This record gives sequence, C-alpha cells and structure tokens, in this order.
Amino acid sequence: MMELRYFVIYKPYKMVSQFVSSHKLRLLCDLDYKFPEGTNAVGRLDNDSEGLLILTNDKSLVGKLMHPDRKRSKRYVVQVEKVVSEEKLNILRTGMDILVKGKGVYRTQECEVNIIEKPTYLPERGHAFREDLPQSWLEFILKEGKNRQIRKMCSGVRHDCKRLIRTHIENVNIIGMQAGEVREVERKELFSQLGLDL
Repeated sequence: MMELRYFVIYKPYKMVSQFVSSHKLRLLCDLDYKFPEGTNAVGRLDNDSEGLLILTNDKSLVGKLMHPDRKRSKRYVVQVEKVVSEEKLNILRTGMDILVKGKGVYRTQECEVNIIEKPTYLPERGHAFREDLPQSWLEFILKEGKNRQIRKMCSGVRHDCKRLIRTHIENVNIIGMQAGEVREVERKELFSQLGLDL
C-alpha cells in the first residue's frame, strides 16, 4: 500500500503549480526536493503569485479541501500601487463584479481586507516594486478562490497588484519559510490545522 505523505511549500515567484508542462516554465519538480511518485498540488497559485501550496500523493485531500461547499479560509498578503482609500477598501470588502473566464461576470463574496504594514517575515524577491513609490500592503481573507480573483479585484478599484503571497490556508502557514522551501508534515498535524477529520 502506498504511503501517504504531505508537504507544505513556499512556491516561489515565476513557478507554476504543476510538475509537468509542454511549455518551458519553472515547475514544482525544479524544487530541491525528491517528492514521492503521484505527488500533486492541492489547489493552485498562478505563475506570478508566491506562497503556501500543499502537495500530497493523497488524492482524497483534494476533495476534502477544494470542494466549494467546504469554505476554507485563505489569507493573502498583497502589495499594490498607490495608497488605498477607505472607500476602495469597502468596495473590496462588500463584493464586486469581476470577469471569470468561461463564466462571464461574477460577484465576489464579502471578505476581510485591511491595510497592514509590510510583514517582516516575507523573503525579499527579485523584480520587486520599488519601495520609494506610493503603495499599500493589504491583507485579504477569502473563503472562495476564483482564477486570479484578488488581482482582478485590485485592478477593479484601480490598484495594480505588484506582489501577491498566500500566507495561510486555515491554520497552515508559510511564516518563517523561504521561497522554494519544502516542509514535510504529518497527516494528523496537517488535518488538525486544516480543520479536517482524519
């Protein structure tokens, strides 16, 4: 019987959330770690986003975590151009229309969005937005996850997203980890932090 294994990784900027591709891209297999056969990402982060991904060879975890009826809290730290006003924050918080590929206009659910200081635990990143230009750091807490949702929401209130990092899924987090770092976790610990039954 196959041993089920679970990994928390900090996906670097400019890496896709998959192990194989017909295109010339940085892939999860380029991380300095030997994953067991059948390992895949649970969920995705786009190429330009960074942060928390859960990898496993346990296919049942995908259904437990990704099913739309299971509203798992996800936390993101986002750097945007210009200073965000309270009016714009309220638009982001209360729901707004975005375009979802193949589905047309979608109304986002209410969510938490707050202005924060730049977190000290974030690793530095190449091609970063200049610190001397007007900007804001935001924290989003969502219980949904449409494709490029946060980027579209920020763009909808005229604030271009310059850096996006997923820091938490429920109580699983990447605080203290470096980009590209892999941490293997026990099933019991992971499921407890995700609020799942074993």
